[in-house]
Amino acid sequence: MDLFEAVETTGENQVGGWVRTTDGVRLWVEIRGTGRPVILLHGWTMSSLFWRRQAQLAESCQVVTIDFRGHGRSQTTPRGHNVPRYAMDVREVAFALGLNKAMLLGWSMGGSVVLDYWRQYGADRLSGLGLVETGPYPMSPAPWNVHKCRDHNEEAMHHDLAAMKTDRQGFAARFINAMFLSGQAPEHALHWMVAEQLKTDPETAAAIYADYARRDATPLLPTVSVPAMVVYGRSLHMCCGPSTGRFVAGTLPGSRFVILDRSGHMPFYEQPEEFNLTVSRFLDTLDA
Repeated sequence: MDLFEAVETTGENQVGGWVRTTDGVRLWVEIRGTGRPVILLHGWTMSSLFWRRQAQLAESCQVVTIDFRGHGRSQTTPRGHNVPRYAMDVREVAFALGLNKAMLLGWSMGGSVVLDYWRQYGADRLSGLGLVETGPYPMSPAPWNVHKCRDHNEEAMHHDLAAMKTDRQGFAARFINAMFLSGQAPEHALHWMVAEQLKTDPETAAAIYADYARRDATPLLPTVSVPAMVVYGRSLHMCCGPSTGRFVAGTLPGSRFVILDRSGHMPFYEQPEEFNLTVSRFLDTLDA
């Protein structure tokens, strides 16, 4: 059987389908366009649909989106909900699709997956990487960290996870709203984003969040030797923002740092034209 099982064709050079991991989990993958691959990794309890405004990038490159296990359309499973296994899943998707010289770009928790990919595989199949609103160590006591779990605050983490399990719908709405600069998502966006958030069951959400929050990826930053792009918003109501961005960009050797100051935790969604242009310009430097 082919490593990639295509099941949907939505247009020319646009296909969706499944990749089965080495431990038997089916991951949903979508591919748009041709050219240099850009692999987009979503955040905690999100899905590949959050990258819908990056579809235009497929005019000049190949855009690949992945739903992490237990997220979006990927298979729900009780196993493997830790950052290293998610990074292994990404590597297996890249292998299944025959991707090479890719840019690996992760948002929020997805950025930690990018960094763990680097830890495990180095530059294998990569030509560059990108971090978007990524907190490389949510429990760090360092001044740059504005995450609510700052300074090893396990209580804050457990409070959030308990709130999620007690009121799944309400938690999802509050979480989505907090990602926007204004603190309020547009009604049309809130509806589908909450629906996507609810696809991740509470046990999966709790397992991967606890692993991600406790995992310190900061020592990996200075080891990156491929070109890197760092993009942050203002993120007034949620983790990250400029202080985290300045730390990450200052620690990643030779990285390109951009603040999109009319957006919160989702600069790629609130300022898609500026974000897509930033990615395109970065890709141009890789081609050069």
